[in-house]
Amino acid sequence: MKKAYFLLQFSIVLFLLLLSFQAYPTTALSSVNETDKLALLAIKGRITQDIHGIMNSWNESFHFCDWIGVTCSRRHKGRVTLLSLERRGLIGSIPPQIGNLSFLRGINLAENSFQGEIPQEIGHLSRLRFLNLSNNALQGEIPGNLSFCSGLAVLNMSNNMLVGKIPNSLETLGMKKLNTLFLNSNELIGTIPKWLGNASSLAQLSLISNRLHGSIPVQLVKLQNLSYLGVSSNYLSGIVPPAIYNLSSLIFLHLAHNQFHGQIPNDIGLTLPNLQDIVCGGNYFTGQLPVSLLNASQLKEIAFEFNSFSGPVPPNLGRLNELEVLLLERNQLENMEGDDFSFLASLTNCSKLSDLEFSRNHFKGHLPTSIANLSSRLKFLSIHNNQISGRLPDGIGNLIGLTSLSLGENFLTGEIPNSIGRLEKLNGLWSNDNQLSGTIPSSIGNLTQLLYLYLDGNNLEGEIPLNLGNCRHLLVVNLSYNNITGSIPKEVITSTITLLDFARNFLLGLLPLELGNMTNLISLDLSNNRLSGEIPSTLGNCPMMEYLYMQDNLFVGSIPSSLSALKSLHYLDLSRNNLSGQIPKYFQNLTLLHYLNLSFNEFEGEVPYEGVFGNASAVSVVGNQHLCGGIQKLRFPPCKVQTSLKKNKWSHNLKIVIPIVSCSILLAVLLFLIFFTWTRTSKRKASSMLQTQEPFPKISFAELSQATNDFSSANLIGKGSFGSVYKGIMGENGMLVAVKVLNLEQKGASKSFVAECEAMRNIRHRNLIKVLTVCSSIDFKGVDFKAIVYEFMQNGNLDEWLHSNEVHVGVRNFSFIKRLNVVIEVAHAIEYLHYHCQPAIVHGDLKPSNILLDHEMVAHVGDFGLARFLISSKKTISLGTIGTIGYVAPEYGMGGKASMAGDVFSFGILLLEMITGKRPTDAIFKDGLNLHQFAKLALPERVMDIVDPSLLQELRSTNENVGDARRNKRERRVSIKEILITFSRIGILCSMNSSNDRMEMNDVVAELCIIRDKFLGNHS
Repeated sequence: MKKAYFLLQFSIVLFLLLLSFQAYPTTALSSVNETDKLALLAIKGRITQDIHGIMNSWNESFHFCDWIGVTCSRRHKGRVTLLSLERRGLIGSIPPQIGNLSFLRGINLAENSFQGEIPQEIGHLSRLRFLNLSNNALQGEIPGNLSFCSGLAVLNMSNNMLVGKIPNSLETLGMKKLNTLFLNSNELIGTIPKWLGNASSLAQLSLISNRLHGSIPVQLVKLQNLSYLGVSSNYLSGIVPPAIYNLSSLIFLHLAHNQFHGQIPNDIGLTLPNLQDIVCGGNYFTGQLPVSLLNASQLKEIAFEFNSFSGPVPPNLGRLNELEVLLLERNQLENMEGDDFSFLASLTNCSKLSDLEFSRNHFKGHLPTSIANLSSRLKFLSIHNNQISGRLPDGIGNLIGLTSLSLGENFLTGEIPNSIGRLEKLNGLWSNDNQLSGTIPSSIGNLTQLLYLYLDGNNLEGEIPLNLGNCRHLLVVNLSYNNITGSIPKEVITSTITLLDFARNFLLGLLPLELGNMTNLISLDLSNNRLSGEIPSTLGNCPMMEYLYMQDNLFVGSIPSSLSALKSLHYLDLSRNNLSGQIPKYFQNLTLLHYLNLSFNEFEGEVPYEGVFGNASAVSVVGNQHLCGGIQKLRFPPCKVQTSLKKNKWSHNLKIVIPIVSCSILLAVLLFLIFFTWTRTSKRKASSMLQTQEPFPKISFAELSQATNDFSSANLIGKGSFGSVYKGIMGENGMLVAVKVLNLEQKGASKSFVAECEAMRNIRHRNLIKVLTVCSSIDFKGVDFKAIVYEFMQNGNLDEWLHSNEVHVGVRNFSFIKRLNVVIEVAHAIEYLHYHCQPAIVHGDLKPSNILLDHEMVAHVGDFGLARFLISSKKTISLGTIGTIGYVAPEYGMGGKASMAGDVFSFGILLLEMITGKRPTDAIFKDGLNLHQFAKLALPERVMDIVDPSLLQELRSTNENVGDARRNKRERRVSIKEILITFSRIGILCSMNSSNDRMEMNDVVAELCIIRDKFLGNHS
């Protein structure tokens, strides 16, 4: 696709040069055409942001023919013939007045941020030969009246958000001079028009990354000048018309990620001798790889991955001297008996090779030493999940251009060569689940760019090299299931690590206190070693920790109280150690803790009753001989001391029980009379009643006015349905706060205030916004005033991170793991409201703008103005009183009751928005299509097509090396695609139309945690 893009760019430059030959020297102009000038000023008027100041030249100081990007005609004085503003950083829209530039021959607005619809008036430009609107944010449909631009040769509208079908009215355009048609990377639907076969001049056709269905029209075989055909990433099916393979002019053939089946013709290299790219991955092609491809000597890219090709790889691929990319992964390819990778040896002649991937096939035999002679330009080498044996050649260090090396799940033996340290550009090394032996070479410390290190599942021995600590950017270190000895060196502990797995080795000694410096650590597995000493209290400094496995070691002492700070903890296993003392009661306050194993230690005393201890299937404390109490299912004896105390107290209390009962009866009568009088008064003072009930400290209007600088617009940070939110500074310590001021003139605002105060009164959760104080008073004008003061969230709300690209592009990185953490935290919050509050609470308005992010990117659910207690939700509700369009459950629109299922629906839409980057109210969702259906139609094979473009580069860079694998011991490696499929399916199941078909939040939490485990390579 890149090569086709450069070819298109060359065509554009050539075309613009031809236009410029007709330019008229503006110094010789004797007249000014006011029509063209006014049209240009209208374009300037629609520019809302101009970071390079291009529009500054569009002023009266210069003739408009001298304005930047404007070229005028030599023959027709003062008439604009070319408007070229490519890559100028412009934001705005295209005005209809552009249609008044009637002498325009070329428009190039590519690679800006133009929004809105393409004006129909462009169809008035009958002289137009070239139109490039690519790489913007244009919406709406393709104007059908472009057919009036009868001389149009180049039409490029790629990389926008265009919807609808390709207009049939363009047929008349195609039958004339149309040479290039690029409509890729939009949201176009329907089928590929048959009339394209009549566009006899068409040389380049790209419809990649749309939502087209059906088959490739056989009529396209009439395009004898076609050099580029791109239809990848659609929903196309059937077989590729055989005559397509006879279009000898084809240079680029892109068919990937559809549902095509059949075979690639054996003679394709003879019928398409000029072929440079053949990209067919992600389909259902079968048969053998055509040997005739060797005849297409200009081939640069062969991409046959994710199909069902079988048989051998042609042994003489090295004859393709221009080859840069060879993708054969996930097929059924194999090498013939006695053939030890002859094709691999031949590839050493391909000096431009940068990407070689043949993982997940049936290759076997010894890895040839010739692999070390591959191109030094090679960046990606992936051979994992085959049956390859032998030693890893020492010459592997010659491949100095490698950024990703994946060798896992094979039968490789011998030592890791010391030359591995020469691969200084390496980001990821996956050599897990082999039979490697020896020590980890110290040269691994030279890989300072390393992010992922997977050496688990081998027979490695010796100590962990100290200079592994030189790799300061590591995210994942997995050395589990080896024979590594010695202690854990403090040098390898870095703050960037999110997963550290040293399980099932022979490590010994004390744990370094520096473990507490791993502030981004999510999973720590030190199980099945010989580690000793006490559990370091510094582990409490790892606020992101969710999984802590320390079982089967020799730890002693009590569990440190500092672990109470691990509020994110999901799984904790300390079993089979020598720990003693009492079981900390703070475990029952860790609301996210779903599994706790303290078995086979020396704990004594009472087993707590609440939290995780209330679920016998979630906690294990067997093998501790001196425990008592706990819930009945744990089958421990009652605590003797407590029983004795109860008897003594009961005996003592019998002496005074009768006087107490008598006094209690009299007191109850008196309290009843007081209560009766008070309730009659409270009916006339509703607001006073609210203040009496609230546990929040009070604050005056004057204090809030001072904190927000008289509610200055400069401090306004958001507006909602019932009020505005201001940033403020309160107290002597200058604490930042957010002040939500209710608009009491808005119907329902007072009820919203009461609902939020009621909901927030007794709930406490790290993922719920914290109310600091409230104000129910009058302002300086004597008008009722109500406000709620919250913690200030430094990173704004989730909606800004998902959609405010102009603010955050290049500044904030909202990666997949960050998104995953956010949705899990939101899920935990909703689960808490549904299952751990008495009575249960329905949020009622879950959406990105109500999810706030603190300085550590921890999510906090806020805005409980529409919350409902389930015991009081028997009344039906209307769409106007609960929820937000796009997120509100369908049953609410029909007067349904507030329910947990309603929150689940909103959460499901939120999940789909997180993965697609599209709001449920996006312009593409019309004519019955919605976000739920959009995602559902893409599953399972087309899931990558709906992923937020800002995530694609990150996800592709993982090279499918996500997960932790151990053949016959642990789950198989899972791909990014599989993770995205599972993630999307959860969103789909949560957003089903019928509330009975939706998941429950406790199941959602469990499934999302499993996804994160797999993404981070953790065992689920």
